[in-house]
Amino acid sequence: MPKFAANLSTQFGELPFIERFAAAANAGFRAVEFLFPYDFPAEVIKAELEKHQLELVLFNTAAGNVQAGEWGVSAIPGREQEARADIDRALEYALALNCQQVHVMAATVPNGADRAAYEETFVLNMHYAAERFAPHGIRLLLEALNPVTKPNYLYASQYQTLAMMARIDRPNVFTQLDLFHAQLVDGNLTHLIREYAGRYRHIQIASAPHRHEPDEGEINYSYLFDLLDEVGYDGWVGCEYIPRGRTEAGLGWFAPYAK
Repeated sequence: MPKFAANLSTQFGELPFIERFAAAANAGFRAVEFLFPYDFPAEVIKAELEKHQLELVLFNTAAGNVQAGEWGVSAIPGREQEARADIDRALEYALALNCQQVHVMAATVPNGADRAAYEETFVLNMHYAAERFAPHGIRLLLEALNPVTKPNYLYASQYQTLAMMARIDRPNVFTQLDLFHAQLVDGNLTHLIREYAGRYRHIQIASAPHRHEPDEGEINYSYLFDLLDEVGYDGWVGCEYIPRGRTEAGLGWFAPYAK
């Protein structure tokens, strides 16, 4: 049976962020993930995790200047010092919060920019990150983002992240298989799950095409959950979807899996 983590950046949005930990636990989740922890001291988040007996399973490195269209800086040539400071900061939070994996955000690539230079910068920064995180047994993840949701991101396809993972070639670097993004770009989710088992270490879910609860749309999640069991996936499944209404009202799909 898959293990589900509430995504506190997309779920329980009717509550202030710090109150979402209690809401997730009350709904039956044993773990959480979110985009960024950096607006709060690590000890504040740690207290919520401990109070509600929750495990933190994923967060991201910083996004950069979102208002300027950035979504990560680790692939931007000339920004290496900033990128590595973000990586170091993420490591501090991961250690403080006992989080075993971090998604390293790459960057959006402006139209006309030298994509090869962005890729090379990202590889070098990932080598730095892998070396920093490895002594602590923490995994680093790469995630493909579909071009409708995030135009011009460094990689849109799962096959691009798999190729980047091979290029980085570090034992603590894996991909993050978001089935919503994968369906919109690649399709053939059965093939991705079965063929590349072991290369992805975190799953995220949402309906396609509207990114709501996984009980609507074109993806048959009950089939895919059984397939994840079949291939021996033992990681977490993050619920990175946008609820149709109040989060609790849409958790009927989760009831059979609640703790």
